Amino acid sequence: MTNILSVQGLHKTYKSGVVALHPTDLDVRKGEIFALLGPNGAGKTTLISLICGLVMPSGGHVAVGGQDHVKRFRDARRLIGLVPQEMNVDIFTTPMRAVRLTRGLFGKKPDDAYLEQLLRDLSLWDKRDARLIELSGGMKRRVLIAKALSHEPEVLFLDEPTAGVDVELRRDMWKLVHRLRERGVTIILTTHYIEEAEEMADRVGVINKGRLLLVDDKDALMARMGKRQLIVTLQSPLAALPASLDRPGLALGGEGTTLTYSFDSHAGDTGIADLMRALQAEGIAFSDLDARRSSLEDIFVDLVAEDRSRAA
Repeated sequence: MTNILSVQGLHKTYKSGVVALHPTDLDVRKGEIFALLGPNGAGKTTLISLICGLVMPSGGHVAVGGQDHVKRFRDARRLIGLVPQEMNVDIFTTPMRAVRLTRGLFGKKPDDAYLEQLLRDLSLWDKRDARLIELSGGMKRRVLIAKALSHEPEVLFLDEPTAGVDVELRRDMWKLVHRLRERGVTIILTTHYIEEAEEMADRVGVINKGRLLLVDDKDALMARMGKRQLIVTLQSPLAALPASLDRPGLALGGEGTTLTYSFDSHAGDTGIADLMRALQAEGIAFSDLDARRSSLEDIFVDLVAEDRSRAA
């Protein structure tokens, strides 16, 4: 699959000596949804700002659609739409004026039919002539999205797009993301809502303290690093695990009412059958069995914790 974005050795160190981003390599495929996960201050916004040309890099190379973001900045930037975390729009303008202006700034010919459909898709058409100062926070966020899409970009960056927005906007925006992807637009998002990344993304990158720790296909990452757990709810609480049940991966919890067994689902012998036999031999009755697999959030937490332990 063709890469729409290529980042090589991109890094940023401020004059104060603070390293905001260590040398980073990243390729994003055309038409995919790529999720960048990381805690606050991890470097997500810095990476996006460097790629979009909002911050000057200390070094490295970025190409968007084959266009060098230094030598051919205008051509590269024209391919990008950015929805920032913060409002950056004149509060006395209107949604229609805002999208017309942005489209013109990127050198696109007027196309009110496209802009009308865009505003309708974002439930902004009825507010097209209202001043932004009169709109709710959710409506203002919709205007930012409309501005980012007004010039029909090939790559859309969504920096924490659903942070602090209402459920309706979140639902409408993800519907729009699906439609954009069907048209071949590449979506790169940062999010704290890890369940959204797990639901939406094709690939995931994890960043912490300015270092890109890992990039992988979401499903491959889940298979490679995800764990499975068997939760056994006991009929009567145990004060402690019997010696016959002492084995790796098994823990007593819930004030003695649950057993949690962690195992590798890809192993030839998961140990579940042996555990069930041991419970029967000990006369330990249970009322419920529940299986779960680790989520992207679990994997993310483990990766960040591992990175912190290496740095300590």
